[in-house]
Amino acid sequence: MLTRAAPIPTPSSAISRRTLLGAIPAAALATACAPEQGSLGDESFSIAADSTEAIDHSQWNELLGEYVSEGPDGVNLVDYERMKAEASDALTSYLTAMQAIDIESFSADEQFAFWVNLYNAATVDVIVQNWPVESIRDIGLLSLGPWKDDAVTVSGRTLSLDNIEHDILRPEWQDVRIHYAVNCASIGCPNLATEAYTAAKLEEMLDAAAAAFVNHPRGFGGEPGEIIASNIFDWYQSDWGSVEDVLDHARQYAVGPTAKLLEGANDISGYEYDWSINSK
Repeated sequence: MLTRAAPIPTPSSAISRRTLLGAIPAAALATACAPEQGSLGDESFSIAADSTEAIDHSQWNELLGEYVSEGPDGVNLVDYERMKAEASDALTSYLTAMQAIDIESFSADEQFAFWVNLYNAATVDVIVQNWPVESIRDIGLLSLGPWKDDAVTVSGRTLSLDNIEHDILRPEWQDVRIHYAVNCASIGCPNLATEAYTAAKLEEMLDAAAAAFVNHPRGFGGEPGEIIASNIFDWYQSDWGSVEDVLDHARQYAVGPTAKLLEGANDISGYEYDWSINSK
C-alpha cells in the first residue's frame, strides 16, 4: 500500500514536464519554467483511511485496451484518430463520471489511482479534441501546451493538469514512480499504460512502469562513461535528490544492457527528450 506523505512545497528548482527552454519565447519563460505551486491553497484533498470503496475505472480500462498498443520499439502508441472518430463520447463520459466522484470519501491508494487515471484521460482528451497535432506543445498560447489550462473539476475545485501532478501527486505522495505513471502524450514520456491504474495493482503497475522506462533507450542510453538519460531525470532531479540518487534508483530496475551501462556510473553526461506525439 502506498503511503501518502505529509505535503511539502514543490521544489522551486523543478520545472514543468512541458519545458524545453530553447523553444520558449523569452517573454514567456518566467511563467513557463516552473509548475504552478500552492494554487490549491493550504487545503489538500483529505482521505478516508478506513474506506474500502473502490472507484470504477472500467470505462477507461476499455479505452486503453482498445486504442493503446505497444509499438515495435517498445513505446506505447495511441490511435488518436480512431479514438476521435469512435470513442470521443466514451472518453467524455468517463471524465464526467470521475468529476462527479467525492474523492475525499476514498482511501489513499484509491485516490492515487484516481489522480493518475484522471490526468492521463484528461491529457488524451486534449489531444483527441485538438487532433491532428504533431506535439502536445502545439496546443495552447505561445506553444506552451495545455498544462496550466483548466482541465477538470473535482470536489468543487477546478484543476489544471499541472495542479494534479505538481500540487497533488508529487507533494502528497512523494513517490518518484509518479513520473512513470503520468503521461504527457509524447514519445519521450514513459508509456501510457494499456490498462487503468487501480488501488489493488498499484505497486505492481508502478514497478512495471519504472522498469519499462529505465530499461528503454529513452530512459537511459549512450555508452559507459557517456550516459544519456531522459530529461525527466534532470527536470525532476530534486524528487530523487541528486544525480547519484537517480542512478541508484535506476540500478534497482535495470537489467541486461542497461544494468551494464549503469554499473559503477556516478554521472550523467546529457539529457534528451522527444516531444513528438505518441500516436500510431
